[in-house]
Amino acid sequence: MTRKKESLIELRKKMKKKRPDFKRVESWRYKRVKDSWRKARGIDSQTRKKTKSGVKSPNVGYRTPKKIRGLHPSGYEEVRIITKDDLEGLNPKKHALKISSRLGARKRIPLIDYAQKRGFKILNLGISQRELEELEKMLETSVPELADEDLLDEDELEELEDFDY
Repeated sequence: MTRKKESLIELRKKMKKKRPDFKRVESWRYKRVKDSWRKARGIDSQTRKKTKSGVKSPNVGYRTPKKIRGLHPSGYEEVRIITKDDLEGLNPKKHALKISSRLGARKRIPLIDYAQKRGFKILNLGISQRELEELEKMLETSVPELADEDLLDEDELEELEDFDY
C-alpha cells in the first residue's frame, strides 16, 4: 500500500468521526417515524432551508476521497469467494478475500490454505488460528483402531441395558 493511500485512509477515518449521523427529521419526536434518512420536503422545514436550527443533510462535502472510496479499512479491495476458481485474475497486493459464510469448515480449511499460499489476505478466517491448526491435526490423524479388549462382551451389554439410571 502506498504512502498516499495510507494518508487518504487516515483522512477518511478523521472525516468519519466528524460526519454527523443523518437522522430523519423529527424521528426523535415520534415513534412511528424511523431513524433512516429521508429528504425534508415541508414548506417551512428548517432542514430543507438549511438553516442553523435544522438537522444536517447529506451532501457531497461529506464524501470520502475518490481513490479509496469503497475500500476496506486495511486498504485492500474486498472480494467475496466461494471456490478456488474465484481466485483467478485476482492480485494479492490489491485484493483481500472474504470467504462466503455458506462454506463449512471442511471446504473452508483447504480454501484458506490455498489462498494463504498464494499470498492473499483473508478478512474473515471464521475461526481462530489455533482452532485452524487443531482441525488440520484432526484431519491428518486417522481414528485409532480399537483393540479387542476395549470392546464390551454380550454379558456386559446386557448388564448395562438392565441398569436403572
